[in-house]
Amino acid sequence: MAKPSGSNGDDQSATDMETQKALVDIDSCQNEIDALNEKASEEILLVEQKYNKLRKPFFEKRNEIIMRIPNFWVTAFVNHPQIQLDESEEDCLTHLKKLEVEEFEDIKSGYKINFHFEENPFLKNEVISKEFHLGLSDPLSSSTPINWKEGQDLTKKNGNAKGRKRPHEMGGFFSWFLNNDDPCSDEIAEVIKDDIWPNPLQYYLMELDGGEDEDAEEDIVIMEEQEEDEEANDEEELIEDEDVGEGDEEAYASEEEAEKSGG
Repeated sequence: MAKPSGSNGDDQSATDMETQKALVDIDSCQNEIDALNEKASEEILLVEQKYNKLRKPFFEKRNEIIMRIPNFWVTAFVNHPQIQLDESEEDCLTHLKKLEVEEFEDIKSGYKINFHFEENPFLKNEVISKEFHLGLSDPLSSSTPINWKEGQDLTKKNGNAKGRKRPHEMGGFFSWFLNNDDPCSDEIAEVIKDDIWPNPLQYYLMELDGGEDEDAEEDIVIMEEQEEDEEANDEEELIEDEDVGEGDEEAYASEEEAEKSGG
C-alpha cells in the first residue's frame, strides 16, 4: 500500500522534536549534576581546610627534625625529576635549612612558599617567599626581592654555569623564583607544593634507594652466574661419571671373555 504523500516529512519532524526534547532533558540533568559537583567542591574545601590545620603541627615537627640532617632539601630537589639545578644553585641551596608551604584560608585563592636560609656566601636574605593569588579575576604572583652578596647573583651566572642535570629551560632555579609572568602555569611551584612538600623524604631517599637497587641487581646477576657455573660443573661431573661407568662395564666384559678363552 502506498504511503500518504508527505509521511516521510512528518516522521522526520517527529524525530527532530523527540531529539530536541531529549536534549533539553539531558541539559536539565546536567545542571543538577553540576549543582551537586559545586556543592561537593564546597564541602571538600571545608574538609581540606580542617585537615590543613590538623597537619600544620606535624609539618612544623617534621621541619625541626629535617634541620638535623645536612643538605636535606637540596638533595630532595636534586633527586626530583622536574627540578633542575646547576652547580652554583645547588651550592647555594645546601644552605636551605627550612621550606614551608602555606595555603591560604580559602585554598582556591592561593598559597605561599617560604625558603629559609642559614648564613651563607650567596644571599643576605634569611627568608625569601613566593606568593600566588589565584582567586582573582587576574591571577598574580609576587616574589621577595633577593639581596645577593657582592658578585653572587646566580641569575646572572646561569648562562655560563654547567648544568649537573638537564638544561634548565627557565634559566635557573632563582630565575624561576623571580619570574612572575604566568602564575597559573607555574609548574615548579606546583611540584614544590603538591609533590615535594607533602612527602620530601621519598625524594631525599631516592638516590640511596637507587644505589641499593643497583647493588641488588648486581647480586642477582652474580648469583645467577654462580648458579649457572654450578649447574655446568654438575653436568660435567655427571658426564664424567657416565664415562667412568661405561669404562668399568667394558673392562668387566673383557675380563669375562678372557676367562672363557682360558677355560
